Amino acid sequence: MSNKYVYLFANGAAEGNGGMKDLLGGKGAGLAEMTNAGLPVPPGFTITTEACNAYYDSGEQFPEGMWDQVLTALETVEAATGKKFGSAANPLLVSVRSGAKFSMPGMMDTVLNLGLNDETMQGLAALTSNQRFAYDAYRRFIQMFGKIVLGIDGDLFEEALEKVKRSVKAKTDTDLKAADLAKVCKAFKRIIKRETGSEFPTDPFQQLEASIKAVFRSWNGDRAIAYRRREKIPDNLGTGVNVVTMVFGNMGEDSGTGVAFTRNPATGEKELFGDYLFNAQGEDVVAGIRTPKHIDELKEDMPEIYDQFVQVAAKLERHYRDMQDLEFTVERGKLWMLQTRNGKRTGPAGVKIAVDMVKEGLIDEQTALMRVPANDLDQLLHKMIDPKAKVNVLTTGINASPGAASGKVVFTPGEAEQLKEKGERVVLVRRETSPEDVRGMDAAQAILTSTGGPTSHAAVVARGWGKPCVVGAGAIAVDYAKNEFSVNGTRVRRGDWITVDGTNGRVILGQAPLIDPELGEDFRQLMEWADKIRTLKIRTNADTPADAAVARSFGAQGIGLCRTEHMFFAGDRIDSVRQMILGSLDYKRLERELQLVEAELQRGGGPKRRKQLQETRQKLKKNLEEPKRLYKGGLNALLRLQRKDFEGIFRAMDGLPVTIRTLDPPLHEFLPHGEEDTRKLARKLKVNAKNLWDKVQSLHEANPMLGHRGCRLGVVFPEITEMQARAIFEAAANMQKKGVKVLPEVMIPLVSDVKELKLQAEVVRRVASEVMEKTGQNFEYLVGTMIELPRAALTADRIAEVAEFFSFGTNDLTQTTFGISRDDSGKFLPMYIQTGILKDDPFQVLDREGVGQLVQIGTERGRKTRPDLKVGICGEHGGEPSSVHFCHMVGLNYVSCSPYRVPIARLAAAQAALGSQQTISHTA
Repeated sequence: MSNKYVYLFANGAAEGNGGMKDLLGGKGAGLAEMTNAGLPVPPGFTITTEACNAYYDSGEQFPEGMWDQVLTALETVEAATGKKFGSAANPLLVSVRSGAKFSMPGMMDTVLNLGLNDETMQGLAALTSNQRFAYDAYRRFIQMFGKIVLGIDGDLFEEALEKVKRSVKAKTDTDLKAADLAKVCKAFKRIIKRETGSEFPTDPFQQLEASIKAVFRSWNGDRAIAYRRREKIPDNLGTGVNVVTMVFGNMGEDSGTGVAFTRNPATGEKELFGDYLFNAQGEDVVAGIRTPKHIDELKEDMPEIYDQFVQVAAKLERHYRDMQDLEFTVERGKLWMLQTRNGKRTGPAGVKIAVDMVKEGLIDEQTALMRVPANDLDQLLHKMIDPKAKVNVLTTGINASPGAASGKVVFTPGEAEQLKEKGERVVLVRRETSPEDVRGMDAAQAILTSTGGPTSHAAVVARGWGKPCVVGAGAIAVDYAKNEFSVNGTRVRRGDWITVDGTNGRVILGQAPLIDPELGEDFRQLMEWADKIRTLKIRTNADTPADAAVARSFGAQGIGLCRTEHMFFAGDRIDSVRQMILGSLDYKRLERELQLVEAELQRGGGPKRRKQLQETRQKLKKNLEEPKRLYKGGLNALLRLQRKDFEGIFRAMDGLPVTIRTLDPPLHEFLPHGEEDTRKLARKLKVNAKNLWDKVQSLHEANPMLGHRGCRLGVVFPEITEMQARAIFEAAANMQKKGVKVLPEVMIPLVSDVKELKLQAEVVRRVASEVMEKTGQNFEYLVGTMIELPRAALTADRIAEVAEFFSFGTNDLTQTTFGISRDDSGKFLPMYIQTGILKDDPFQVLDREGVGQLVQIGTERGRKTRPDLKVGICGEHGGEPSSVHFCHMVGLNYVSCSPYRVPIARLAAAQAALGSQQTISHTA
């Protein structure tokens, strides 16, 4: 016995219902539910999503029994309508429309007026006494069938239509008379014959079979696949096919068609929002062929229909307890409902609708929290391009940091700073960015790079600062020598205006109009409900007092990652850093040589040898003076500067924990990259330029990401760790004296072995004791580590013997687990995702199977040793909703994310606590 693949809705009853979206798709479930509710729905049937999947499993053939079920259902529809499919005397015409579980507007195919041929068209004309209407329906069907089912270029049909319109001087389609439309039909048939080698099929059953297959095929069309990738809709859901009796809005001035929402989808206001057209079919409204009227005008044009529609809309919204997206047709003064589904909405509208519906008693607070996709809150926190504006899009890249901004194009950080000082707005355009570009990035309104991924330097910094950023815009060719970039034949020069749309990844020529979303009472109310529900704490990644203040205003409960190296680029302190680094090289080398000489002198030896050693010792001590001056001078200068930084951050986070990571990047990142910049530095430091260049070159590493960085720097140069610890604890003592409650947490990065952490922790704890004794201020503090290497996760039980907290650095942990450089992954990761090798970009969505398993193992093993171990994550995943959900599931204490992701993480944590297993981002 074959499966049931077809579900009827006719005669006021349906075999399905609104809860069957998985099987019937959203459209089919909506039609069934409206039918059961007694609303005016044309009779029809839905072919299930299971049939679609079986179609593909069978090599693009209908599954056994499906076609027979279609024919049986068609007979029921014929009986319900009193019409006959294929009859010339009283023809039944149908639409064939897609409908997946989740709304994919415009991504799949529809065929209208199916069942027409030369004979049935004449029958339709006779029945309606309207030959023009019949020809209009016929030409629409031939065009849709040719384009969608037969795959013919749609422009060919449009050109033929325009040719006829020009010949009779018709401005719009509605100006064409019946005879003109007859010519269009003949022209369309000639196109089909020419392009396919076959005549237009006249058998309605053949038309129906081919159209159902076309809709099934559209599930795997390019635009449907691309939409599913963006919206993270699974590929295995399939689409339903809805075969519905045609009702016609193009039968004259007492007919029409429209689309409406029960609330404003842009603002959330409780008002009917939509458009309609007289004497038209549905695609006319969507395609913009004619200018539609606002739905309010229907009140004057058709008052009875308007009142009926208002009642239906209100009834459907109450029934579904959500804003509805409705399609309707009026045929000769009778209202027919063709669709209801949960409507797409903007982030601000989503928040308002959810909160308002709680106030109205339609839903409870928990439903409201689940109703708003967490990522949609981005739209409330950043400037956005006015959706009504027409813009010239040059290219698209990766939407790395949301929001939109316009500015003059600059190609160097220095120029960005100079122009900002003059009060001008700039966009910094680079092939890629490095830490040395930070000041220019700070000066810019937005950042655009032609390379890099969503966790590249530009992306991470931009998100932390709330700056719009597009990275990986590979179509852009940046020419620094000419101060221009070219893209798709357009040259954009220094000083030209562009707009960066970081929300959608667009690069736009000129100044696009921007609008300011506002955080209102509805947003605050939703966040209040979220905070009552969630158990996961939300911290922020912040490197400055300003960042910390912004994050706290968004509800951050502390700092989970303060990257001290970012502070090194503020003002002129980079010179102190460089002085410290360059002094350290000779200082450490000479110090080791001196230690060897001292050791040999201790062992004794002959008089001659002892004299040689004493002379060598004297010479080494003298040679040590200059490197020691540079090294210690740089350290002391940084101590003063960092202490002031930390004081500001502790003040901003009064009463909340602050996790400060000791120096992490390899030293060469802080040094000049070219010989000219090295010569300038040599003049500043009053040292030999050639020797300085040789030292810069000596720090070059083949693979710096796995090189001399993180705790390895602290082990070799413990004075750096000591300086940073002293700055942290002296700042803590100073702030505590002023009544600020400080909770410092010192985090040692890139630990792979417990012995590394032990050495660094000893330095930190010794300095803490010295500062407390010196200042008389006792304060609580923790020493922990950043788990960003697989070995650290696997040996977490040992590491927890020393560490009082873990913070998983999931950016680097993803790199080291996959063996992928995040900055180079853009060359192949998109193909991996497109072909299904990976479901998501692991640098955007936490890889639960691999990286997530290491997080879980590390947490469990760490807590076996130290049951009260505090565990969080501080990678970019801390602000990504599904990753937050995972962190809740495995029992982490907190997640940390950039300031502008804090509200998103708060809502995602509440949704995780509510235990939803559904994909929250799809509500239709």
